[in-house]
Order: sequence, then structure tokens, then C-alpha cells
Amino acid sequence: MNPLITKVHGKERRWRAEYAALRQACLSSGLNEELKWGKACYDLNGSNVLLIHGFKDYCALLFMKGALLKDPKNILIQQTKNVQAARQIRFASLADINRQKAVIKAYLREAVVVEKSGAKVQMRTAAEFEMPTEFLKRLDDDPGLAEAFRALTPGRQKGYLLHFAGAKQSATRTARIERHAPRILKGLGLED
Repeated sequence: MNPLITKVHGKERRWRAEYAALRQACLSSGLNEELKWGKACYDLNGSNVLLIHGFKDYCALLFMKGALLKDPKNILIQQTKNVQAARQIRFASLADINRQKAVIKAYLREAVVVEKSGAKVQMRTAAEFEMPTEFLKRLDDDPGLAEAFRALTPGRQKGYLLHFAGAKQSATRTARIERHAPRILKGLGLED
């Protein structure tokens, strides 16, 4: 048991009992326990397999390669349409966890098998992400911006496309595009 996780979980108010139960299940799977991103993360030979995290209405086991798991109980949840590999099993109470102990152990075993196999999730390319019409128009109107965007790394392109498409209103998408056009022209990513 990693003492850093004991300390972090000790400060938890909402999900303390649930974290303890999930932690025991993860530790019994034979995975290594580390603190990553402020969460209890379980890895196999340095490769992250899953983590425990909590939100307002639920806590969850997040399987890094959950998209590759068979999911016979149909309980794995894709957090948003843009999450490609990870999937969650969500719990609203300790009773939920206790009811699903055998299922949790089965999913943990499968996640370890998937990691040992070396299987990789086939990730979408930047070209497969939605390009908002506002951005398409801006690229059509400004060949220099279009060239600069094509010159960005695929990860930087995805970052911008997700950021632009994430706005619900056209005016917000347009404002985001205008705000970030100078960064794109400089070859910078959204977070650079």
C-alpha cells in the first residue's frame, strides 16, 4: 500500500469508504499502486491500467484501455464522445461496490490481460475529428492560417478542434477561433 494514497484517501470526505473498497480490489489484482494526477493509479510494469477517481455524484474505476475490454455486463461508460480509450465503471455508494465485487474483479483481471497482451487502442487521427463550419470558413478565407494549421502536430490539431467544437454557440466558436488564430500562425498548440 502506497502511503501517499493512504494520505490522499484519508482527506476524502464524500467517497472515503468507497475508495477503500475499490483500493482493496485493485491491490488484490497484483498491480502496482502509485499516486498519479492526484489519484490512486494502478500500473503493470510502469504502464497505467486504471485509476480510482471521484466526482460529485459518483466515484469510478477508470480503465485506461477500457475500450478494449469485452464489457459483458455493459457497465463501462465513455465519459464524453471525445474520450477514445478510457472507460469507467461508476458507483454511487459502497453498496453498489459490494454488490458488484465479483464483476469488479473480473474486469480487473481482464484489464491486466489486455495490458499484458500489449494491445493498443486504435486512436482517431486529427482528420477524423469534427471540424466546425466556422473554422472551415476561416481556413478557406485565410490560406496562411490553413497552412499553419496543417503544419501543426496531430495532437495540437486535435486540441484546437476539440476546443473549437466544444462551444455550443456559433458566436463562441468564432470567438475561440479568432482568439487562437495568432497561436496557430506561430505554430503553437492550445496549451503551449
